[in-house]
Amino acid sequence: MISIDTNVIVRLLTQDDPVQFKKSQALFKNHEIFITNTVVLETEWVLRFAYNFDTESVTNGLRLLFGLPNVQLANPPLIAQALEWHLDDMDFADALHLANSQQCDELYTFDKKFIKKTEGLTGCVVLEP
Repeated sequence: MISIDTNVIVRLLTQDDPVQFKKSQALFKNHEIFITNTVVLETEWVLRFAYNFDTESVTNGLRLLFGLPNVQLANPPLIAQALEWHLDDMDFADALHLANSQQCDELYTFDKKFIKKTEGLTGCVVLEP
């Protein structure tokens, strides 16, 4: 099994560099792939901000990629939950923070939008300090 960095996924999904796309494609074709949570987080950010992909396109692309039989995630249910909340208009990083905090009673933030989006969503209440 190999682990990959964000830029390998971005090259695969965007195909914006033909040489790097073919190398990325070969990795996915010939190896068992492990993708860390931090790479998922960075990939979503790069696709949204650097490539201007909309939320649905990013989420659908990542779901297809993560559904490949040779792709393993550190915590598939956590990523699935974060993607679901992201599709419901929550910032992906916030969704990932909340998904990672489910064993906690409270998550504190100064982000009022994040607080509003999570009202009644989970047992982990998002609050302002």
